[in-house]
Amino acid sequence: MELTSAQRKALSAQAHELKPVVIIGQAGVTDGVMGKIAESLKAHELIKIKFNEYKEDKQKLAEEIANTCEAGLVRIIGNIAILYKENEEKEADKKKSHK
Repeated sequence: MELTSAQRKALSAQAHELKPVVIIGQAGVTDGVMGKIAESLKAHELIKIKFNEYKEDKQKLAEEIANTCEAGLVRIIGNIAILYKENEEKEADKKKSHK
């Protein structure tokens, strides 16, 4: 998912108050971690992932996670990656409620 610079800026501002929902530790990016990330993206659309380990590989890992989850990598600030994935079900519900 490609994001424009304006989208990145807006999403980054929205994410400012968020706490990380997933922490990458010694075990790395496991299937369980990927499941939690996918679940969190579906529920919240915008999430933070904190890298307690693998800090030197965070850019590569964050890009791989985003690609696997079909999400956009908004930004990496320090050891925290911000991911966004629009939830099509939520968008469909919003459109139905506005009719």
